[in-house]
Amino acid sequence: MKNISILCILALALFALPAKAQNITTDSTKVVYTYKIFREIGSTSWVHTQEAFAEAEANKADLIILHLNTYGGEVVYADSIRTKILNSRIPVHVFIDNNAASAGALISIACKSIFMRAGANIGAATVVNQSGEKMPDKYQSYMRSTIRATAEAHGKDTIINNGDTTYVWKRDPHIAEAMVDESIYIAGISDAGKILTFTTQEAILHHYCEGQANSISQVLTQLHISNYRLVEFKPSFYDSLKGFLTSSMLQGILILIIMGGIYFELQSPGIGFPLAAAAIAAILYFAPLYLDGLAANWEIIVFFLGVVLIALEIFVIPGFGIAGVSGMALVITGLTLSMVNNDWFDFTGVGFNKLASALGVVLAGILGGFFAIIYLSNKVLDSSLFGSKIMLNTTQELNQGYIGVEASLKELVGCSGVAHTVLRPSGKVLINDEQYDAVAETGFIDKGTEVMVSKFSHGQLYIRKI
Repeated sequence: MKNISILCILALALFALPAKAQNITTDSTKVVYTYKIFREIGSTSWVHTQEAFAEAEANKADLIILHLNTYGGEVVYADSIRTKILNSRIPVHVFIDNNAASAGALISIACKSIFMRAGANIGAATVVNQSGEKMPDKYQSYMRSTIRATAEAHGKDTIINNGDTTYVWKRDPHIAEAMVDESIYIAGISDAGKILTFTTQEAILHHYCEGQANSISQVLTQLHISNYRLVEFKPSFYDSLKGFLTSSMLQGILILIIMGGIYFELQSPGIGFPLAAAAIAAILYFAPLYLDGLAANWEIIVFFLGVVLIALEIFVIPGFGIAGVSGMALVITGLTLSMVNNDWFDFTGVGFNKLASALGVVLAGILGGFFAIIYLSNKVLDSSLFGSKIMLNTTQELNQGYIGVEASLKELVGCSGVAHTVLRPSGKVLINDEQYDAVAETGFIDKGTEVMVSKFSHGQLYIRKI
């Protein structure tokens, strides 16, 4: 009996111990992770977003607040950011400091809740080009669908009135679509012929803003979070550098340098400045994409294989045939696929828009570079500042002994030989065990055909079949 009494007393004492003694924690501090986008939406914004979300996961954040102020940017990166937000395990809220226009509106609508500073704006999401001109309807159609799907992703609210149940969109997709298409008319909200843009109060009225706030602390107050710890994302130098190197404009310039360097190096074989420039540009192009997991080893190999085929076409198989066309196709394929996240041509989750954007950057870099070289070459040669320094201004007269071409080639007229390569119409011939550049007078001449030098004109040998 005495032992039973002692046990009862000990049990009562344990229940009477304070919470601290029982290791019961009452800490309800929320970890709030914040990051800013105070710039045009582009590659740097996308890199910062990926790093910020990764750090938020590592810090076990309870919520993320995007501090936003932007006039828009590139749709492909805005779409990537909005997808990241919609798929995030951590709830994402946005505080619009002043502007959320165009791409910024798409990103904001993806967030769980929107808070806006007094005097802020959201909307005007029509797709435009770099000159501010409206893009064709196929681009607008894609944007309408994307922004509508983003609004629909937040689902519907259930409203019960007098026993009747109705379901209302939390964010009306029709309103989101009116931010893209001026032809959409919504009574009392949007007039036909005008792109929809909301002020803070208008956004609150039409359920596109959860409240007005002038700081992140006020946002947290409206979210009913009082006990919190703020963690701010601070981008590193490498993050900003990677964002710069993966920008569409710079990638186009790097492609121009790669192709131009390869072309000029093939014209004057040997390791020189063009090859060095092409190599550096290729490293700057592929390195950030490789480190980011986009460019795979096989995609880089495809690119270099294309370069080899182009070289073979120039030096081994004169003209421009299967090897040259295949080489260009492989170069374009390698450069394009390195920019998108695919697994051996499996484009699941990539989307046509991203693939088309990558291909557009590559083609723009190649074609734009071609025309730029022609234009700039003429400008430089005509320039009084540079032209006089790089051009020969003196005249070399024949009566002074200057000869523009090798005169001994004229002695080959009437000599016979063999076509060393296919002449289409230019190629190489073998005469007296020596190779010479030559042009077929008529048609194409197959390799191994017996030929004769018919004439010598303007430093060029002309041949015909025997």
